[in-house]
Amino acid sequence: MDFTYSNTEKQFVDEVRTWLEEHIVGDFISLQGKGLTGHDDVPAELQIEWEKELAKGGWLGIDFPRSIGGRECSLVEQVLFHKTYVEARAPGRIPNMGVTLLGPTLMAFGTQEQQNRFVPPILNGDELWCQGYSEPDAGSDLSNVNTKAELDGNEWIVNGQKVWTSLAQFSDWIFVVARTGKGTKKHKGLSYLLVPMDQTGVSIRPIIQLTGGAEFNETFFNDARTSKENIVGNEGEGWKVAMGTLSFERGASTLGQQVSFRQELDDLLLEAKATGRWDDPLVRQSLTDSYIGLEVLRYNQLRMLTALAADGVPGAEQSIGKLYWASWHRRLGELWMLVRGTSGMIATEGYSGHEGKDYPLDREQRTFLYSRAHTIYGGSNQIQRNIIGERVLGLPKEPKNN
Repeated sequence: MDFTYSNTEKQFVDEVRTWLEEHIVGDFISLQGKGLTGHDDVPAELQIEWEKELAKGGWLGIDFPRSIGGRECSLVEQVLFHKTYVEARAPGRIPNMGVTLLGPTLMAFGTQEQQNRFVPPILNGDELWCQGYSEPDAGSDLSNVNTKAELDGNEWIVNGQKVWTSLAQFSDWIFVVARTGKGTKKHKGLSYLLVPMDQTGVSIRPIIQLTGGAEFNETFFNDARTSKENIVGNEGEGWKVAMGTLSFERGASTLGQQVSFRQELDDLLLEAKATGRWDDPLVRQSLTDSYIGLEVLRYNQLRMLTALAADGVPGAEQSIGKLYWASWHRRLGELWMLVRGTSGMIATEGYSGHEGKDYPLDREQRTFLYSRAHTIYGGSNQIQRNIIGERVLGLPKEPKNN
């Protein structure tokens, strides 16, 4: 397999690197190496400003068509962007659901009018979106959705509750899977609606995490309203559209994730050698296993990207990758605590949490705590194993209660 870059690709990398060097200035300098997933150690407002800075440079919609405001980068260029971005230790990105999930969904399932209305503001950084999928009784089994929507004249009236809504408190819009078919069950009768957040019918309550942050929220709809036109796909096709959205969740950015993981592992190796923990054969073996696991993960992601380049459809590698990276990063958090020893058990300095509560955690402690969630969100490990068993190994489907 040839991993060398063409001259055009090298020029693209230079362009990305130069732009980052010229724009990570002022307040953005304080974001370097911070704000990573689960590391809510910088204000979300400043991260949102960084997203707008990226938008000015045309770096938000690198995979979108030029006709809608994107850069229309090739898959290789997308990979190179994310890899170069992480290598530059550029600021951690907020979960920009509009760019990564809703935008591609609208390009695949939305009307021309919906694409023209919603995609440009997403790529300009003017409108932020959050995801309205999970509910108290509908997590891994999304078909248990109970949030309801009824058509009243020219508007949908939405009632119900969503949970684990990332950055809802900063979002302008939410894409919601709601039940529009009366008396329907499971995936039948679901629709995919676009709902404005700034209205009296929407209320938000933060969920305080183990890390002290409040990235996630509960979102309540009490006669919330949205236009009749703000439905993606036909009424009752919400399940198909929602599954399409999830298919966009893992793509070219995953290789950048691997670079970030490598940086974390390198830092851990340096810490182990500096503290003498490297001399413990059990610790050394665990660190070696972590290095091997990261290499396996990298090659699986390259395999997934090869499938995407071939026919645009990710295969089983997608579920394998999610299962593997989630478990790997959780083990890395545990390794940090093993290497740190007793110092890892004491909160002495760092980010003080939501509303300034006295709970200062450093980077390694946040990684240990937050990485526990990796094996749950985005499709739990158990769900990923089911997918691999059924679709890859050809095992019988898990029995379901009707």
